[in-house]
Amino acid sequence: MKAIVFEQHGGCEVLKYRDTPRPKAGPNDVVIKVKASACNFNDIWARRGLPGMKILLPHISGSDAAGTVVETGSEVRNVKVGDEVVVHCGISCRQCYYCTRGEEYFCPDFKIWGFQTGPLDGAHGEYCKVPAVNTLPKPPNLSFEEAATIPLVLVTVWRMLVSRAKIQAGDFVLIWGAAGGLGVMAIQIAKLFNARAIAVASADDKLELCKTLGAEFVLHRKKHDIFQEVRKITDGRRADIVFEHTGAETWPISMQCLKWGGTIVTCGATSGFDAHLDIRLLWNKQQNYLGSHLGNKGELIDAMRFVESGHIKPVVGQVLALKDLGKAQDLMETSTIAGKIAIVPPAA
Repeated sequence: MKAIVFEQHGGCEVLKYRDTPRPKAGPNDVVIKVKASACNFNDIWARRGLPGMKILLPHISGSDAAGTVVETGSEVRNVKVGDEVVVHCGISCRQCYYCTRGEEYFCPDFKIWGFQTGPLDGAHGEYCKVPAVNTLPKPPNLSFEEAATIPLVLVTVWRMLVSRAKIQAGDFVLIWGAAGGLGVMAIQIAKLFNARAIAVASADDKLELCKTLGAEFVLHRKKHDIFQEVRKITDGRRADIVFEHTGAETWPISMQCLKWGGTIVTCGATSGFDAHLDIRLLWNKQQNYLGSHLGNKGELIDAMRFVESGHIKPVVGQVLALKDLGKAQDLMETSTIAGKIAIVPPAA
């Protein structure tokens, strides 16, 4: 099969479009003919290399896939050949103390498929292999390209805002990177809960997208004083929740923008991991700083109901061929794309 593979860390030039063996299903696995995959920032982290994390080489990235099951393992009962599915990318042992409590993200063996798995074990190929338990039915109202862009960002944001930050009606929610893959989900989930989204993005066209998705307020990151604007919008109260994933560049402002007793919830740090923290704000304002990770399959199932009902919609900024994955990653690294990028393998 054709896939995008890298054998060393570096820039987009290390990504090679080449033939690799088609995966075979183990007893509890399924093999999926990939109709579409999606780009996430963990693809870029894997390609660059992360200090302290071993990326198994040679590596096929890709943590989102939508396609048709073409092979099932001998022990698989819940999925059959011909099923149209999407993938929940959290891989865990399913047996430990945490997994049996539905807290698979705390499992000592927890991995994100297509990021920490391998070698040659991800979505950016013509076929992929995952445990059968990690599949969900593809929403019938979505194309394969739309379906591929949903699961990772949706379950991540659902866990951040619903499970962790306990979003409520009327909350002011400051959303950084609001036109990106995570941000477009955050706006829609805030709207779903009748919260008031304050969307921050870096271009006028991106802010227009945020408005169409339901953001009540939009701020241009390069033109506005975000702290002062948030104070005006909230009549001095500041934000109930700050949705963080950009890291070092925005963290100090996020703390300033947060109300007394408010919550910052973060799942990443694309601008850097070493953020300045004024601890006085933490105790004097009695703020809550929450880390969050990929949600569990149950959280994804809950969130996908709103996709099927049309209340949460995928935002596909561009569709590119598999061989153009390097271009897709460059668009993400330079923040020149809104929404998600869908990747389509060659037609059989």
